[in-house]
Amino acid sequence: MSLFVNPDNSAFQAALNASIYVDKTELIQYTNSILESTEAFICNSRPRRFGKSITADMLTAYYSKGCNSRQMFSNLQIGRDKNWQEYMNRYDVIHFDVQWCMEPAGGPEKVVGFITKNILAELHEIYSEYLPEEIASLPEALSLINASTKRKFVIIIDEWDVLIRDEGANQKIQEEYITFLRGMFKGTMPTRYIALAYLTGILPIKKIQTQSALNNFNEFTMLDARGFAKYIGFTEEEVKELCQQYNRDFDKVKHWYDGYLLEEYQVYNPKAVVEVLLWNKYQSYWSKTGTYDAIVPLINMDFNGLKSAIITMLSGAQVEVDVFCFQNDTINFTNKDDVLTYLIHLGYLGYDQKTQNAFIPNEEIRQELTAATRRKQWDEMITFQRESEELLDATLDRASEMVAETIEKIHMEYASTIKYNDENSLSSVLTIAYLSSMKYYFKPMRELPTGRGFADFVYLPKPEYAGEYPALLVELKWNKNAITAIQQIKDRQYPKTLEKYTGDVLLVGINYDKKSKIHECVIEEYYK
Repeated sequence: MSLFVNPDNSAFQAALNASIYVDKTELIQYTNSILESTEAFICNSRPRRFGKSITADMLTAYYSKGCNSRQMFSNLQIGRDKNWQEYMNRYDVIHFDVQWCMEPAGGPEKVVGFITKNILAELHEIYSEYLPEEIASLPEALSLINASTKRKFVIIIDEWDVLIRDEGANQKIQEEYITFLRGMFKGTMPTRYIALAYLTGILPIKKIQTQSALNNFNEFTMLDARGFAKYIGFTEEEVKELCQQYNRDFDKVKHWYDGYLLEEYQVYNPKAVVEVLLWNKYQSYWSKTGTYDAIVPLINMDFNGLKSAIITMLSGAQVEVDVFCFQNDTINFTNKDDVLTYLIHLGYLGYDQKTQNAFIPNEEIRQELTAATRRKQWDEMITFQRESEELLDATLDRASEMVAETIEKIHMEYASTIKYNDENSLSSVLTIAYLSSMKYYFKPMRELPTGRGFADFVYLPKPEYAGEYPALLVELKWNKNAITAIQQIKDRQYPKTLEKYTGDVLLVGINYDKKSKIHECVIEEYYK
């Protein structure tokens, strides 16, 4: 069996043998539809633990001439397509994992040579009659084979960007790798010998240095997933089905691991979902993914607005981010937007393409980022945490005046003068003010359908704190009064949505007067 050329299907079989496998073979219908076209150059970037390698192994098992995969795919979703066998096991496949190659190569500086040498050796063995021994260029070898046999190759590169990410400071390695990619994929010649090129990694390919090497690739990213959204991670519908199958509380799984927003899909991290389904243990699994240590220096960079943006998102709010200037330079970040965009690609932040806002997608990631802020003490965080704890205590004690004064203070200090009188700004300030609640409560639910309308905010305590902390139902008003806010909660029967919640409920009405800039608050206990 070859190492890189025409591998067998054993790697994908291992995925099928796992306790939990979610069928993503519909992706093959798309790749089949664009084979041997200018659209057949794909870069699908996604965070760690999102099934990148399984997808690469799946495509290898389907296309590789080194195996017979008919039985393997016949009962999967791709098997429902009437033409599903047309391209199966019909192509010479070259598949390698750049990350894996580092150790046998003897270090990152030898990776390109290792890949080239080994693939050429395997090609010489398979196509000895068409390939002279002196050929030392991989693109030239593929071109000569195609010229003699008219056969095209499927090229699959897993962790394509590891040298871009991990060796960003080593110019020599970067240049050698970029030259290698340019030779493989640049120009019209590769379209003659490549039927499909599929690259997967964490970063997209829009980078000044690599632009000329890979500008013919179609990108599907965490910023713009397009038709690939349902193939990236587990969709919410898939998670619901799995929760039913494994008798898990979907609402609890959603609170902990609710998804990344990709097009119309809520997408979940497969690693976290699988772990909680198997072991019923709700915790963060991201500190084991290998990127945790990398984010600590990132969020501690001294860029204007970065720390306040992190605090805002930790509180459950969203922040606007410009994702279009990031150049995949993981060494020379230029501003907070570069850092936030990189965190989106790493999976530590979600991204709403419509609003161009970043957010922390779930409780798991919020805990990871909170822990990361503690690795280097932030004065801003310490002060804010103390004020927020005092606010939460005042709310629970129904100290309305103190609540109003504290929110007013935070509103004046935190909201920008430009947006101070913006209604959305008031909503964001409220979530920021209750930052400390995240220790005891799940991320606040915005505009939750309730009774005859939508509640502005609902804070539900985590199960372990449900006996000590009440649910908080918060209504905001603008140039009216707090009593009106409380009355709206009652008139529109907002608490009805909390009927299945058996603990206490506090109704919190908050009003902001635009002219006087005075805040007022009324807090009442709700009796079921």
